Amino acid sequence: MENNKGKLKLYGFNNLTKTLSFNIYDVCYTKTEEDRKKYIEYIDEQYNSERLTKILTDVTQTIGACVLNIAKQDYDPQGASVTLLISEEEVPLYILDPSCNRGVLTPTRENIVAHLDKSHVTVHTYPETHPQNEISTFRVDIDVSTCGQISPLKALNYLIDSFDSDIITIDYRVRGFTRDIHGQKLYIDHDITSIQDYIARETIDRYNLIDMNIYQSNIFHTKMMVRDLNLDNYLFEKTEAELTNEEKKDISEKLKREMTEIFYGINLPKIVK
Repeated sequence: MENNKGKLKLYGFNNLTKTLSFNIYDVCYTKTEEDRKKYIEYIDEQYNSERLTKILTDVTQTIGACVLNIAKQDYDPQGASVTLLISEEEVPLYILDPSCNRGVLTPTRENIVAHLDKSHVTVHTYPETHPQNEISTFRVDIDVSTCGQISPLKALNYLIDSFDSDIITIDYRVRGFTRDIHGQKLYIDHDITSIQDYIARETIDRYNLIDMNIYQSNIFHTKMMVRDLNLDNYLFEKTEAELTNEEKKDISEKLKREMTEIFYGINLPKIVK
């Protein structure tokens, strides 16, 4: 006879898996090697594993889940990763696996992974520089995957606002099925026509957006690119007032080119001057 002691009991459980995936890009103009070095150092400091852990913990609270375990790691020369295992409801201590830390990070555990009982939240960062076009980029990959009644869509606006987001690609997918009380299969348990349905209006007003959805498969995809370029937001240790009109034009063209390539997923032909 199987021993179920210490296992979580799942009865009448909603088996739908809802997954929200982000790629968020921040773009910066870094003219010199020193600028690029300082930008990477700034990003590494601004988005280290400690801050990312705080963001993911807030996400967990926003969607109404509880942290079972957290793992985090900073990397050399740059980048960081954080993983949380979460549960829809708080899990009693006597059931919790001894390897789980419930989000309590102690000084003796520098490398930690976080888990949710039926769900997880992860983040990975990728700072990158491009000496040839004087552009540096910072990419954040985030996945929020849940089962049960909790929904990752509740954290959508918080995640967008947690980063300096010039380009955002978002995927949302509902997988599997659950059953109603009559045994009828349900392949989705909420209304959605577009990810944009869940994005704040003031955010939509700041971006150009494109949708590509496969409704019959419950797959939704949205791309976002910031509308207006305020150069002061893209200069590193310099202001727009210090630039000549020719420099402003040149920098704006390079920034727009980089964003366009990322947004459409293509490499534009090289410009010969």
